[in-house]
Amino acid sequence: MDQYQYPNQQPNDTQGQRPPKPDNYLVWAILTTLLCCLPFGIVSIVYSSKVDTLYYAGDYTNAQQAADNAKKWAMWSAIASFIVIVLALVVALIDGIMKGELS
Repeated sequence: MDQYQYPNQQPNDTQGQRPPKPDNYLVWAILTTLLCCLPFGIVSIVYSSKVDTLYYAGDYTNAQQAADNAKKWAMWSAIASFIVIVLALVVALIDGIMKGELS
């Protein structure tokens, strides 16, 4: 265990008994930013970048909350992308039908 005492360090952390580090979902955040919905993916990246910092500062509750938020925003990014694709296909289909009927 390192000698430095982190702010907000839990008393049980002095014996080296940390809870398991939550997944930061950084890979999912980056993938959803690049492949799905950019604004939601960026929010996911911001939350995922906070997880490790909070965890190693001893703020385990907020680290878990940041991990949960990163996962939630990555998921919403993927869902938003799916909805936009479906809507675009529906509009293209309707457009194709309308042009076919008007000819």
